[in-house]
Amino acid sequence: MRLLHTSDWHLGQHFMGKTRQAEHQAFCAWLIDQVREQAVDALLIAGDVFDTGAPPSYAREQYNRFIVELRATGCELVVLGGNHDSVAMLGESKTLLAQLGSRVIPGVCASMEEQVLVLHRRDGAPGAILCAIPFIRPREVLQSQAGQSAEDKQLSLQQAIQQHYLELFALAEARRDQLGGELPIIASGHLTTVGASASDSVREIYVGSLEAFPTSAFPPAAYIALGHIHRPQKVGGLEHIRYCGSPIALSFDEAKQQKEVLLVDLDRSGLSAVTALPVPCFQPLLSLRGTLKELEQAIAMAAAQGRPERPVWLEVQVATDDYLSDLHVRIAALCEGLPVEVLRIRRERGAAALSLSRQTRETLDELSPDDVFARRLASEALDEALQERLRALYRDTLAQLRD
Repeated sequence: MRLLHTSDWHLGQHFMGKTRQAEHQAFCAWLIDQVREQAVDALLIAGDVFDTGAPPSYAREQYNRFIVELRATGCELVVLGGNHDSVAMLGESKTLLAQLGSRVIPGVCASMEEQVLVLHRRDGAPGAILCAIPFIRPREVLQSQAGQSAEDKQLSLQQAIQQHYLELFALAEARRDQLGGELPIIASGHLTTVGASASDSVREIYVGSLEAFPTSAFPPAAYIALGHIHRPQKVGGLEHIRYCGSPIALSFDEAKQQKEVLLVDLDRSGLSAVTALPVPCFQPLLSLRGTLKELEQAIAMAAAQGRPERPVWLEVQVATDDYLSDLHVRIAALCEGLPVEVLRIRRERGAAALSLSRQTRETLDELSPDDVFARRLASEALDEALQERLRALYRDTLAQLRD
């Protein structure tokens, strides 16, 4: 059985005013080619197919077109909902897409048997059993109780998610016995695990309730395909628990990552091999830092990666010259005539520039809500315990708003 593990496509994302439509279209075409070349039996998208719960029409069209093109390859498709995805929006086409060989699990199902899927090889024979677990919202597995502390809520949610995994795994074992008892069982998930390394574009999804799920709480599946973290990585150094990462860089701090999808080979005994397939870079992003003099050379070097029809997108962080009021004009002059486009300019405010901080205003585009909260907290003379308490309350408030 050959599985292709991918996640976090974020179709419809707008990146600092720029659409990612062309990049996503190029990725989808590349992925179809890989499915054919590698003779993939089943493709798994482990959450965050879309960037928002109400994606633009062109993103939905990309999704539908990909499913139609994938069907012609003979590969099965399993789509799992992520924290960015709308359960209702993904679920509205579930029945229709089933006619095209695609199975969609937008959220926790009312009947757990619906989340136990038999994956087939190209010859039609069963190849593996999947515990298809999407992003789990607390309300789907847990009833809130009055008077619980933040720690109690975190423990209760962890136990509820662990129980969900164990119950599904038991159902998968029973299904395996019905089919002859020699099929590998795999699982999925869209969550943060203990020790996972995230990036700026990853939103914390169990904020205030469950910050990270322990690896020991997973069932003994042959392979666990995870989504949500955009950096490809093994979890705890374990070969069989993996984040494949996002296929394109979704923030500047991901620009230097080699994006990949994972080719997973399974046999009757379990996991046979995991092979990373590097994803081509369809749109170069670079983050540059230095003085204006240093940036002149860095921008010229960055321009070598661009073309007039596909300029390099830049984030520029200015050091020591950050006090200048005409930075945007100076940076624009350095980029004139080059195949580069500056999407963000950041001022590196050193100790010498603190006195000027009130005179220099940052735009909201430069700051995330977390940045605003962190800076406001840093401006107060509070002990560490109180600061941590305020951080917990902040995270809990965001979690309630997102739920």
